[in-house]
This record gives sequence, C-alpha cells and structure tokens, in this order.
Amino acid sequence: MKIVPKDTATLHSSLFTIHSITNIVKTRTLTYMARIKTLSPHLADLIAAGEVVERPGSVIKELVENSIDAGANSVTIEIKNGGMTYIRVTDNGCGMSPEDAETAFLRHATSKLTSEHELEAIQTLGFRGEALAATSAVSKIELVTREQGAEMGTRLVLEGGTVVERGPVGCPQGTSMTVRDLFFNTPARLKFMKTDRAEGSFVTSVAMRIALSRPDVSIRYIKDGKEEFHTPGDNRQDSCIYSLMGRDFALNLIPAATDDGTVRVEGYVSAPKDARGSRSSQFFFVNGRCVKSKLLQTALEQAYKNNLFQGRFPSCVLYIQMSPGLVDVNVHPAKTEVKFLRERQVFDGVYYATLSALGGAGEAPVMEISPGTQAVIKSAPAPEPKPASFSGFAKAPSDRGVSYGGFAKALAKPKDDYFKTIPAKAETSRTKSYLTMDFDTEPQQTVFNDFSAGTNEYIKITPPTPRAEYTFIGEAMNTYIIIQQGEELLFIDKHAAHERMIFDRLQAGKGEVMSQPLLEPWICRMSGSDVETILENLPLLEPLGYEIDAFGGDSIAIRAVPADTDAGDLTAHMEELAGVLSTSGRQGLEAAREEVLHSVACKAAIKAGKPSTKEELTLLADKVVAGEIKYCPHGRPVAVIFTKYELDRKFKRT
Repeated sequence: MKIVPKDTATLHSSLFTIHSITNIVKTRTLTYMARIKTLSPHLADLIAAGEVVERPGSVIKELVENSIDAGANSVTIEIKNGGMTYIRVTDNGCGMSPEDAETAFLRHATSKLTSEHELEAIQTLGFRGEALAATSAVSKIELVTREQGAEMGTRLVLEGGTVVERGPVGCPQGTSMTVRDLFFNTPARLKFMKTDRAEGSFVTSVAMRIALSRPDVSIRYIKDGKEEFHTPGDNRQDSCIYSLMGRDFALNLIPAATDDGTVRVEGYVSAPKDARGSRSSQFFFVNGRCVKSKLLQTALEQAYKNNLFQGRFPSCVLYIQMSPGLVDVNVHPAKTEVKFLRERQVFDGVYYATLSALGGAGEAPVMEISPGTQAVIKSAPAPEPKPASFSGFAKAPSDRGVSYGGFAKALAKPKDDYFKTIPAKAETSRTKSYLTMDFDTEPQQTVFNDFSAGTNEYIKITPPTPRAEYTFIGEAMNTYIIIQQGEELLFIDKHAAHERMIFDRLQAGKGEVMSQPLLEPWICRMSGSDVETILENLPLLEPLGYEIDAFGGDSIAIRAVPADTDAGDLTAHMEELAGVLSTSGRQGLEAAREEVLHSVACKAAIKAGKPSTKEELTLLADKVVAGEIKYCPHGRPVAVIFTKYELDRKFKRT
C-alpha cells in the first residue's frame, strides 16, 4: 500500500497510526503464542481452595465431616469473629499416626477410597481428599492428634500449606484442628467476606444442619465463648430437633414415615397451620448427608397442595435412606447436591410420607423425567386430606378469623377503620380538627370550624380531582370489582389495585410511614442467616415502621410494625422479608428497598376473598378508571376489560 500524504502533519499522523496497529498485532501475537506450563503446587492449591473453601462455614463443614467419618460420637466446634480469625474442631475419633497426619494435607490424599469401584457406592461424607489441602493453603493450621493405642500424639503447625513445626505432644485420643487467619495470604478472597456477624450466622446454620443430620453424634457449638447449642447424641431424632430448633418448632411437628423396601423416609413435617414465610426450615438428609434437592422440595410441597395459603411453605426434617449405589454424591465440589438413580421412587417416598402425616390419601403427581436432568412435575391431582385424622390440623380459616394452635389470631381491622376520623395536625396550638382518611391519605372536600378558639375560624381542604364517570355494578367472589364504563365491563382485582396504591405512596415518600406498636414484643425465632439479614438491614426497615431488636441466639424481638400490617403471624412475615432482602440485597440498596416496599404493601392491602364495603371498592375503582393504577407492584394487571362486542360473540349475538 502506498501512502501519499498532502502535507507533513498528515504524514506524521499516518505513520503513528501504522505504528500503533503494528504494536497491537505484536501484543496479540505474543498473547496467543504464550507457552503452556504447569502451575506451581501452591498456586494450584489456592485455586482449588476457591472451589472447596468459600468462607468459614465451608471449613467447618469439611472438618466436622472428617470427624464424623473418623468415627467420633462427640464433636466440639468453636469459632471467634465469625470464624475469620479462629476455628477449632475437636473430636474423639480414631485419630491419626504421625505419618498420616502429614500426608492428610497433601492434595487428593484420603483414607476413604481405594479404587474407582468405591465411587459407585460412597458411604462416607468426605472422599475427595481436597478439604485439608485447600484449607491449609489459605490459613494457619495447628493439628493435634493421637490414634488409639498410641502413647503420644502428634502436633503439626502449617502456614499457607507448608509445615513449619512438627513434634510429639501429649493429648487425648482423637483430633483437634485449629484454623486461624483464614485467607491471610489471599486478599482478593478476603475482601469479599461479609461482616463477622454474617459469617458467624452462616457457620451457625452449617453447624446446625450437620447436627440435625446425625442425631447419633453429640455436637457442641461455641460461638465467641458462648455455647449456642449442644445436642444429646442419643440417636433420637425428636430430641435432636428439640435441642436445635427449640420447643415451639419441635412440638408443632408431625411424624412422617414410609418404606417401600428400597427407599425409606422418616422424620417430621409441620401441620399446614404452622407453615412459614420461606423454605429456610426445610431440611433433607440423604444417607446422613444434608442436601439441596428440587425434587425433594417439590415432593414435599405437592403433598400440601390446596392446604396452604399462597406464599406459605411447610417445614420438615426428613431423613431419606437408600443403598449408596442409588445416589451419586460426586456432582458438586461442596457435596451439597446429589443425583438419584430412581427419582420416581424417591419422589414417591417423600410425597407419601408427608401425605400420610397429614392424614390424606391420593395418587402421586404425574412426573416427567428427562434424560440427564432432574424430575419435572407436570401436574398434581389435588389430594384429599383428612384433617380429622390428626389433632394438629386446623380447620380452614373462615372470613371471621381462626384459632391457630390455641393462639387466637387477631381479626382483620374493621373495614370502617379505613375511613375513620383521626386527629389532624394543628396549624396552631389552639386549632383542633378532624380529617376523613381514605386509602391514599388524601382528605375529602370538607370545611372544619375551630370550636376551641371561640371564633369563626375555618380550615379549608382542597377538593380532590372529580371522579371519572362509570357505573358501579358490584363485587364478584369478594375479589373482583365489576364496573361498567360505556360499552365496556371492567373486572378489577381489588387486592392488586390497593397494593399498588400503597406501594406508590410509600415509594414516593408521601408523609411518614405510620408505625403500629405491639402491646408485647413478639419474639421471633428464625434461622441464624435470616436473623442476621434482618439485623443488618435495620437502617432500611426502621423508616418503614419496623422496630426490631436482637434477642440473642437465633431470635429477634419485634416491638412495632407498619400500620395495617396483620400482626397475626409476624414470624412468617419476618422470614419473607429476610428472603426478599437476602436476594435483592445483592442488587443494591435501592433494589432491596423496593422489594421491602412490595412486601409491606402486600401485607397492608385489603385481602382477596374478604368482604369489602362499597366505599372501599369505589375508591379503588376511581383510581383505576382515572388511569392512576394499571399494574400491581409485581407487574400483574389490575383490571381486565370485556367489551360489549366480545360478550355478544360469546352469546352468538353477532
């Protein structure tokens, strides 16, 4: 290519461009021509640690599983500062010899597998041989161990995966592993850790799940010098659940069991009246391993179909036993997910065990299984439960309220309360007046006389925008408002419309959110992670009318909630809020605030299926007809239109 510049400046510019392109080509060529080399063992360990050791809770899981595999029937877990600076796991298992103690920290070193055939039927919690190597690569570890029959134990000190001290030591039989300064040599990982409180709550959740999985092992958990729980280790599921989940949770469970000779399911499920606002209290254990499984979750919830309110979830602690050859646990680095060889049988086991506990009978839902994927539920014939067959089943709630397990649920606020007169803020100290309030806190047109002043002073309120013309017809099914406008019929979802109205007002910040103090604090016991999520987001919740304090352990004390919030089951409400915050919090504070407003608006809105006054319905219809409300906060339409032409076609009049 020949360059013919018009002047010197153009020539310089052209030469600079050619030089830049040449450098880019050279750089890319060097990048693509980089030589392939083997990573150093230390760098490989750091990369492997990212898969196995994500946070302190991951370390606890791996160490305790090793203790259980070593035959321990007593394990003590201790952490400080959320596990970031101090973790110690002590057991009374078989211990290790001096030679095995050092070998245990090498990658892929394990005593649990000897051949590839054993992978087809894994009977231990751990088997990869990566946990200790990955943990030691990113922390400082002190190991003290003594095997049975040995006179002396062994002490090893490692930093970043390298042994810096070794020698004999006097100690009891078993193993004690102390992990300090997690991620001290990987600042890129350290900066992604959450607060000590958040990490500590996650460790508590992990320790509790492991303790639930093995009622035959006594597990003691100490957090920052305080004992959080101590299971008896008597091999009784009920006593283990009681010590970990508390009295209220344990006493509301119903025994569930089934056995077809291949899959045995036993444990406990909650009564429909004790359903919660999230799935955080669903625990599934397969051959002693805590797992996450969409298949098991779906089987459980299908058994409750038509017995739960929307947005409510059952609780359970279910133990599934089967031949190790029928389950593959080697599908996830953290071993939290499994695959079943006979998904249909596993699904049926959980479904029928739950259904029998609820006193129902029926056929299992139709299930499609695609090759290489988890089971997919196509349809589920509604089972016919028999509430009378067990005492824990409450009657279906009526329009007037229902008693839940001996605790009378507060009746919904009378509808006239939405239009009650409340004191207005006085412009002067001697002015006293009253306003009539509607859903949107906009005053009706009225004039008030100041009687207290003894004069003819008046306070005038600006009238609202005139109402659009339509004919109010009525309400169908206590859910849909029916109005006629011209030659169109509008069916309005009253709950969705009111929910949107409240959401818009809250989001716009029109006035201070009214708070409703409780006569007595509501003590709410939830999972440790849910408690931490609520406490971390108090600056977001307090302006919305919530007043919440930590109550120790896995409990919070609720002292006030937003006005119009049903105080009948605040535990479910808090669990729902925690789930919303934990999901939306990753997207930023504003996203979390919007999701909380969605939840608050939904709880405060009038409920579908409940009677409403004509005044309430016409106020909602006014907003919809005026075009102020089109969709609920979740994106659903609030109104459906049927034209006269569409109706005529239905009746064959066209």
